[in-house]
Amino acid sequence: MKSVAAFLISTLLAGAVHAATPNPDAAQIKAAHDLLAAMQAEKMMRMTAGMSKYASPEQRKQVMDKVIKLQPEFVYNKLATPVAKLLSTETALEMTRFYQSSYGKKILQDTYNSSAQLYPSTPKPTPAEQVELKKPAYLKAEKEFKANEQAIHHETFVLLKEVINGK
Repeated sequence: MKSVAAFLISTLLAGAVHAATPNPDAAQIKAAHDLLAAMQAEKMMRMTAGMSKYASPEQRKQVMDKVIKLQPEFVYNKLATPVAKLLSTETALEMTRFYQSSYGKKILQDTYNSSAQLYPSTPKPTPAEQVELKKPAYLKAEKEFKANEQAIHHETFVLLKEVINGK
């Protein structure tokens, strides 16, 4: 049983290592930057700060004040390289296109502006949007993006810690 678990873990780690780009070039970093802008990563940063635990309400307020004052471009620039290491250029470009589409904007609106829901729902795509969502390039990019979404959120948390510590 232990060997099966070890095999599964090593397989997952090997996949994660394979997908990572240790030294992204300028084009990869620009694609990641554009993706972060399309995703409105500054709102993801605020969401991360809001969901974090704090020692006191005063500390929460201090952190939220710092995060709210951050310029969006600062967030995009700081996260671009770590995200470029996680996603291929093709995925970043395709997901940027998605988040700039009308349906992608609806998803972002729902993600960042909805309150807690017992049964979360995603917006319904129009027939034209459904056709776009079935294209092979999008399906491949979405799969890679979803596989790295937690790592992207982790990088956002790392940046949040840097901002809190004044680095």
